[in-house]
Amino acid sequence: MNTLNVMKQNTSCCTPAKSIEIQQINPNANKNLPVVIIGAGPIGLAAAAHLVAQKQAFIVLEAGHEIAHNIRSWGHVTLFSPWRYNINKAAKALLETSDWVEPNLDTLPTGNELIDLYLKPLAELVQIKPNIQLNAKVVGISRQFNDKMKTKNRVDQSFTIYVERENDIHIIAARAVIDATGTWGNPNPANTTGVWLQNEKALTNHIEYGIPDINSNAKRYANKKIAVIGGGHSAINTLLTLAALQEDNPATKLVWIMRKKSVEEAYGGEEKDALAARGALGIRIHELVETGKVEVVTPFYISQLRQDENIQIIGTINGETKVLTGFEELIVNAGNRPDFTINSELRLSIDAATESVQALAPLIDPNEHSCGTVRAHGEEILRQPEKDFYIVGAKSYGRAPTFLMATGYEQVRSITAYLCGDTEASKRVELELPETGVCSAQLGQPSNTCC
Repeated sequence: MNTLNVMKQNTSCCTPAKSIEIQQINPNANKNLPVVIIGAGPIGLAAAAHLVAQKQAFIVLEAGHEIAHNIRSWGHVTLFSPWRYNINKAAKALLETSDWVEPNLDTLPTGNELIDLYLKPLAELVQIKPNIQLNAKVVGISRQFNDKMKTKNRVDQSFTIYVERENDIHIIAARAVIDATGTWGNPNPANTTGVWLQNEKALTNHIEYGIPDINSNAKRYANKKIAVIGGGHSAINTLLTLAALQEDNPATKLVWIMRKKSVEEAYGGEEKDALAARGALGIRIHELVETGKVEVVTPFYISQLRQDENIQIIGTINGETKVLTGFEELIVNAGNRPDFTINSELRLSIDAATESVQALAPLIDPNEHSCGTVRAHGEEILRQPEKDFYIVGAKSYGRAPTFLMATGYEQVRSITAYLCGDTEASKRVELELPETGVCSAQLGQPSNTCC
């Protein structure tokens, strides 16, 4: 292996040039290169654990300053699924060689607990820690000496990963790449058509996307008029937490805006739900609506947002234009979408509608499947035209909201087996989920939950 240090030209005469570290590898030696995993979240670290078990070289690149950086941003949220579905088998086997204490498998972890009690101890293991690079932002992936257009000898060339780290560009060669970057941090807008408009971007100081930590920001929301946009479990849990705030701050006004034909569609099965705790979510929000603590506007199709003294939400309901006024804060729970910027020089097969991996799309249509009824899938389904490149985890599901952590663990088990030459193992199905879907299994009465 030869390492070249190249000076990056800077346009300023007053600023020193940055060095670019290039690891130049003989293309014939690709089999000796590491597998590069992008993203040190649950799925990325599970892939690392499987590669440790297979005695394969790997590098984990994490853009954040700590592992599972995205999860920390929603650390206050309680997951829908209990610990038993959130611990990867290969990771558990490694952890059991240390002084790790396994959590109660029947309890529901928060995002912070998932990191502190499982992912952080895993990342600290001597088999994994030296291979993790933090503050390592991947800005692009390509083939050595090739752009997207070039075909000749393409599969014989190693992958080239461009990484921004410590104000320098580092170039890493890899024999395979696993993209486990997820979709968090790339939310859908409030606009029903999915188009980001400048009007919405300009309201950044008054809009939160996802499930904000309301209890830690009570002053921001107390005694304000708040719109919660979205018809799924995230929106319901946001409303439940706001309703608790409303009890101590009765001037707080809550408006629930969604596209469903009727609010009853959002309640789910309630008492008839196969999972009683999941049904409790519908029961609780139903009560809040019936008692007038939450005002519902549906089916409302948002076209744009405007700001005067407060925020106006402009849209259509029952074919007529309507302007909702007086809002001081908005919380948008409209889901997330994948970002393929770093993959733009790779040959991908992505579904036009869901933006999921193409072959996965028929299995995960949210109109047809719940988390627990999506058939287990692995390397073959996730295979891309770009050989030995895989998109896994939530990003593999695109915009579909039905991803489950245990499904991601099965994905990387299969992929790593294939990359290590065990085709038979890659084709096996080693995932079992209850048919009702554990992502909605909620125990007790947590105010915030997440798949």
